[in-house]
Amino acid sequence: MTRFRYYVAASVDGYIADEHESLDWLTPFEEAEGVEPAMNEFFEQVGAVVMGAATYTWLLSHSPVWPYAEMPAWVFTHRELPAVPDADITFVRGEPSEWAPDIADAAGAKDVWVMGGGSLAGQMIEAGHVDQLVLTTVPVILGGGRRLFATRGHIALERTGSRAFGSGVVEDSYDVVKPPADDARD
Repeated sequence: MTRFRYYVAASVDGYIADEHESLDWLTPFEEAEGVEPAMNEFFEQVGAVVMGAATYTWLLSHSPVWPYAEMPAWVFTHRELPAVPDADITFVRGEPSEWAPDIADAAGAKDVWVMGGGSLAGQMIEAGHVDQLVLTTVPVILGGGRRLFATRGHIALERTGSRAFGSGVVEDSYDVVKPPADDARD
Protein backbone atom coordinates (compact mmCIF):
# COMPACT_ATOMS: atom_id res chain seq x y z
CA MET A 1 0.00 0.00 0.00
CA THR A 2 1.33 3.41 -0.95
CA ARG A 3 2.17 5.66 1.98
CA PHE A 4 2.68 9.42 1.96
CA ARG A 5 5.88 10.05 3.92
CA TYR A 6 7.20 13.46 4.97
CA TYR A 7 10.95 12.81 4.99
CA VAL A 8 12.76 15.91 6.13
CA ALA A 9 15.77 17.30 7.98
CA ALA A 10 15.26 20.05 10.53
CA SER A 11 17.23 22.02 13.06
CA VAL A 12 16.73 21.29 16.75
CA ASP A 13 14.39 24.30 16.92
CA GLY A 14 12.20 23.04 14.06
CA TYR A 15 13.36 24.85 10.92
CA ILE A 16 13.93 23.24 7.50
CA ALA A 17 15.63 26.29 5.96
CA ASP A 18 17.20 29.36 7.51
CA GLU A 19 15.89 32.92 7.24
CA HIS A 20 17.57 33.29 3.83
CA GLU A 21 15.99 30.05 2.45
CA SER A 22 19.45 28.48 2.66
CA LEU A 23 20.27 24.88 3.50
CA ASP A 24 23.98 25.58 3.93
CA TRP A 25 23.66 24.73 7.64
CA LEU A 26 23.05 21.10 6.60
CA THR A 27 26.29 20.77 4.61
CA PRO A 28 28.56 19.88 7.57
CA PHE A 29 26.24 16.96 8.41
CA GLU A 30 25.81 15.44 4.95
CA GLU A 31 28.83 13.19 5.47
CA ALA A 32 27.89 12.12 9.01
CA GLU A 33 28.24 8.39 9.49
CA GLY A 34 25.04 6.56 8.54
CA VAL A 35 23.22 9.48 6.91
CA GLU A 36 23.85 8.59 3.26
CA PRO A 37 22.89 4.89 3.60
CA ALA A 38 19.69 5.90 5.42
CA MET A 39 18.82 8.37 2.65
CA ASN A 40 19.49 5.76 -0.03
CA GLU A 41 17.30 3.25 1.81
CA PHE A 42 14.46 5.78 1.88
CA PHE A 43 14.85 6.79 -1.78
CA GLU A 44 14.61 3.15 -2.90
CA GLN A 45 11.10 3.05 -1.42
CA VAL A 46 9.87 6.18 -3.22
CA GLY A 47 7.89 6.11 -6.47
CA ALA A 48 6.75 9.76 -6.64
CA VAL A 49 7.61 13.07 -5.03
CA VAL A 50 5.31 15.96 -4.12
CA MET A 51 6.41 19.50 -3.27
CA GLY A 52 5.30 23.10 -3.13
CA ALA A 53 6.29 25.87 -5.52
CA ALA A 54 8.98 27.30 -3.22
CA THR A 55 10.72 23.93 -2.95
CA TYR A 56 10.49 23.44 -6.72
CA THR A 57 11.99 26.85 -7.52
CA TRP A 58 14.69 26.29 -4.89
CA LEU A 59 15.61 23.00 -6.56
CA LEU A 60 15.73 24.64 -10.00
CA SER A 61 18.10 27.33 -8.74
CA HIS A 62 20.37 24.97 -6.76
CA SER A 63 20.58 21.82 -8.91
CA PRO A 64 22.40 21.73 -12.25
CA VAL A 65 20.05 18.91 -13.37
CA TRP A 66 16.58 17.84 -12.24
CA PRO A 67 17.36 15.44 -9.37
CA TYR A 68 14.19 13.32 -9.67
CA ALA A 69 14.36 12.29 -13.31
CA GLU A 70 13.49 8.66 -12.50
CA MET A 71 10.14 9.42 -10.86
CA PRO A 72 7.04 11.53 -11.35
CA ALA A 73 6.95 14.81 -9.45
CA TRP A 74 3.87 16.77 -8.45
CA VAL A 75 4.19 20.49 -7.71
CA PHE A 76 1.45 22.42 -5.91
CA THR A 77 1.46 26.01 -7.10
CA HIS A 78 -0.73 29.07 -7.58
CA ARG A 79 1.51 30.57 -10.25
CA GLU A 80 3.07 29.63 -13.56
CA LEU A 81 6.42 27.88 -13.17
CA PRO A 82 9.01 26.86 -15.75
CA ALA A 83 8.97 23.20 -16.73
CA VAL A 84 12.03 20.98 -16.84
CA PRO A 85 12.47 19.43 -20.29
CA ASP A 86 11.90 15.66 -20.41
CA ALA A 87 10.93 15.50 -16.70
CA ASP A 88 7.68 13.95 -15.51
CA ILE A 89 6.39 16.96 -13.56
CA THR A 90 2.71 17.72 -13.01
CA PHE A 91 1.79 21.21 -11.83
CA VAL A 92 -1.45 21.31 -9.84
CA ARG A 93 -3.65 23.84 -8.10
CA GLY A 94 -6.12 23.10 -5.37
CA GLU A 95 -6.34 21.10 -2.19
CA PRO A 96 -4.08 18.09 -1.57
CA SER A 97 -7.19 15.91 -1.12
CA GLU A 98 -8.14 16.54 -4.76
CA TRP A 99 -4.83 15.17 -6.01
CA ALA A 100 -3.80 12.55 -3.43
CA PRO A 101 -5.33 9.58 -5.32
CA ASP A 102 -3.58 10.57 -8.56
CA ILE A 103 -0.28 11.11 -6.78
CA ALA A 104 -0.57 7.70 -5.08
CA ASP A 105 -1.32 6.09 -8.47
CA ALA A 106 1.77 7.75 -9.94
CA ALA A 107 3.92 6.16 -7.21
CA GLY A 108 2.85 2.68 -8.28
CA ALA A 109 3.66 0.12 -5.61
CA LYS A 110 6.07 2.51 -3.89
CA ASP A 111 5.62 5.40 -1.46
CA VAL A 112 5.14 9.12 -2.06
CA TRP A 113 7.79 11.45 -0.67
CA VAL A 114 6.16 14.58 0.69
CA MET A 115 9.26 16.65 0.14
CA GLY A 116 7.97 19.94 1.36
CA GLY A 117 7.96 22.56 2.23
CA GLY A 118 6.43 23.03 5.62
CA SER A 119 3.31 24.72 4.30
CA LEU A 120 2.41 21.90 1.91
CA ALA A 121 3.35 19.27 4.49
CA GLY A 122 1.07 21.02 6.98
CA GLN A 123 -1.82 21.08 4.51
CA MET A 124 -1.32 17.43 3.66
CA ILE A 125 -1.09 16.24 7.27
CA GLU A 126 -4.17 18.27 8.24
CA ALA A 127 -6.07 16.70 5.33
CA GLY A 128 -5.06 13.22 6.52
CA HIS A 129 -2.69 12.53 3.64
CA VAL A 130 0.57 12.03 5.54
CA ASP A 131 1.02 8.54 6.94
CA GLN A 132 4.55 8.86 8.28
CA LEU A 133 6.98 11.56 9.38
CA VAL A 134 10.65 10.69 9.12
CA LEU A 135 12.42 13.54 10.86
CA THR A 136 16.19 13.85 10.80
CA THR A 137 17.17 16.30 13.52
CA VAL A 138 20.45 18.11 13.01
CA PRO A 139 22.21 19.54 16.08
CA VAL A 140 21.93 23.19 15.03
CA ILE A 141 19.74 26.01 16.33
CA LEU A 142 18.73 28.40 13.55
CA GLY A 143 16.51 30.78 15.52
CA GLY A 144 14.25 31.43 12.52
CA GLY A 145 13.46 30.48 8.96
CA ARG A 146 11.03 28.10 7.29
CA ARG A 147 9.14 25.98 9.83
CA LEU A 148 9.00 22.19 9.73
CA PHE A 149 5.20 22.39 9.62
CA ALA A 150 2.66 25.12 9.09
CA THR A 151 -0.37 23.59 10.81
CA ARG A 152 -3.34 25.01 12.60
CA GLY A 153 -4.48 21.89 14.40
CA HIS A 154 -3.37 19.19 16.78
CA ILE A 155 -1.85 16.19 15.02
CA ALA A 156 -1.03 13.12 17.09
CA LEU A 157 2.04 11.06 16.24
CA GLU A 158 3.17 7.63 17.37
CA ARG A 159 6.93 7.13 17.49
CA THR A 160 7.89 3.96 15.61
CA GLY A 161 11.66 4.17 15.51
CA SER A 162 14.81 6.10 16.20
CA ARG A 163 18.42 5.81 15.16
CA ALA A 164 21.47 7.89 15.83
CA PHE A 165 24.01 8.80 13.17
CA GLY A 166 27.40 10.44 13.44
CA SER A 167 27.90 14.09 14.43
CA GLY A 168 24.83 14.07 16.68
CA VAL A 169 22.30 13.59 13.86
CA VAL A 170 19.20 11.64 14.92
CA GLU A 171 16.44 10.17 12.76
CA ASP A 172 13.03 9.59 14.35
CA SER A 173 10.11 7.92 12.60
CA TYR A 174 6.50 8.61 13.53
CA ASP A 175 3.23 7.24 12.23
CA VAL A 176 0.50 9.84 12.00
CA VAL A 177 -2.38 8.80 14.24
CA LYS A 178 -5.50 8.96 12.09
CA PRO A 179 -8.75 9.98 13.80
CA PRO A 180 -11.49 7.35 13.96
CA ALA A 181 -13.58 7.18 10.78
CA ASP A 182 -16.54 9.09 12.32
CA ASP A 183 -14.19 11.92 13.39
CA ALA A 184 -12.15 12.01 10.16
CA ARG A 185 -11.76 15.32 8.36
CA ASP A 186 -12.97 15.71 4.79
